[in-house]
Amino acid sequence: ILKKTKMFAGNPAPFVMELPAYHLPTLGNVLRSMWERGWSFIKKAGTIILLSTIFVWFTSFFGWTEGGFGMLEEDQLDASILAKIGSAIAWLFAPLGWGNWQAAVASITGLVAKENIVGTMGILYGSGELSAYQALAQAFTSVSGFSFLTFNLLCAPCFAAIGAIRREMNNAKWFWFAIGWQCGFAYVVSFMINQFGNLAVGRGNAVGLVFALAALALFIYTLFFKKYNEAKTLTTKF
Repeated sequence: ILKKTKMFAGNPAPFVMELPAYHLPTLGNVLRSMWERGWSFIKKAGTIILLSTIFVWFTSFFGWTEGGFGMLEEDQLDASILAKIGSAIAWLFAPLGWGNWQAAVASITGLVAKENIVGTMGILYGSGELSAYQALAQAFTSVSGFSFLTFNLLCAPCFAAIGAIRREMNNAKWFWFAIGWQCGFAYVVSFMINQFGNLAVGRGNAVGLVFALAALALFIYTLFFKKYNEAKTLTTKF
């Protein structure tokens, strides 16, 4: 899609790279690689994920009530600090089918590390009489759940990956464009999933469906009908 825009105009540049011959890996190399990757995740889980989970727990169980600031009961989570923050941004995700503050907060904490989404959902939905799975089944339909998963899979990655993008881009404008494109693309795709999914189960919304059809038509046109924009001039920077 981006290649067919004026911003990315130009002929495709060939890229040739010689790959080494494939060899059957040795047991030692396999075990070493498993240990390095496993230990890397353990360190990440024991630092970033743990601290994020503690923050989510504190802000979801503390807030202001009639008696002042303090720890809340399980049936008072809607008055928590996290609920206030999530409620302020939840409306942004309502067109995607999951405009509740819990899901909105989980998506934001996923920017720290995608694994945080699981921990956040477990804290916010596993504190009542129902189990986390039962509470999630009540909070999400099959369509809204699929929309939620799609958005978090396609949107901007965790902060570590975002930092890597910033270093590779080495340009603030292109960096923010990359992050904005990822989030915008995820939003539109999730929106279409929610609208078309609800239409399939008999809960379609006429206004939302019009926008979803327009987005789908634009995607199809860009992918299959619009021609590449070839560069008229070649500029080289030294």
